[in-house]
Amino acid sequence: MGGPIGCKKAGIVTEDFHRNLRLLSDHYKSVAEVCRRLGVNRSQYNKYLSGKSLPSRHVLKRICDFFGVEEHEILLPHARFAEMLRITPPGADGTVDGRPYLKYLDRLFARSRTDLADYEGFYFEYSYSMTYPGMILRSLFRLSAAAGVGQYQRIENMAPRGQRRYSVRCKYRGLAFYLNDRIFLVDYESVTGNEISHTVLYPNYQSRVTRLSGLKLGVSSGHRREPLCARIVLDPIDPSTGIKAALRQCGLLEPEDPDIGPDIKASIANTMDDGAHHFRVVAT
Repeated sequence: MGGPIGCKKAGIVTEDFHRNLRLLSDHYKSVAEVCRRLGVNRSQYNKYLSGKSLPSRHVLKRICDFFGVEEHEILLPHARFAEMLRITPPGADGTVDGRPYLKYLDRLFARSRTDLADYEGFYFEYSYSMTYPGMILRSLFRLSAAAGVGQYQRIENMAPRGQRRYSVRCKYRGLAFYLNDRIFLVDYESVTGNEISHTVLYPNYQSRVTRLSGLKLGVSSGHRREPLCARIVLDPIDPSTGIKAALRQCGLLEPEDPDIGPDIKASIANTMDDGAHHFRVVAT
């Protein structure tokens, strides 16, 4: 268990490792500085860089912790590893711009598949309102992907649809990640900044994007601010529909509203089967 990484059959692992290690080391002033901060003998470290030797598991963990990468990442094919670091290389303290959380976001963006671009566009988001129980909330949702970063916006109109009086609009901005065939959404309420919600969506694999089903975890806007989980559906909007026209269709709807198809109602019903132990997505 404590032996060196790689083996004779995995010569490519050795080649990729020392090239990746050189790339990481190049972010520092000198190899001597890296060795000093790592507490590793320089002559031994040079053998790692040249591919003449591989570190033990213990030393590998120290190296990865120092550079802020995972053990499996430093063994990736060099081209993939270089692309992973391309967005923002680690700083002198293994963080990005002195803020450690940014390096994790950058690594997630690097892993997030470009397939997310296939889902760009406007949607109606349907779910049972967390603030007004029993009412269905139809919101405007826009997903975009540019420069390797997925992002989205959601606008909620917290008034019965068609009502002309003043209504409360909640605006959310968030980041989208496509990881291992699931779409992960994390957003915050951009007006008050007092709420973060999380959504996981099932992508579809048809030539034309249809509805996306998922689960959302958030809090109600009531005074109790209860954490709640709800099923949601994203329904693509016809590209010819203008934004203002789409916004006029958003708001709180009665479950019996004929404008909501029965398949959507079935997919967002927050019910559980007898004997179920988890809240699951209902596929559309």
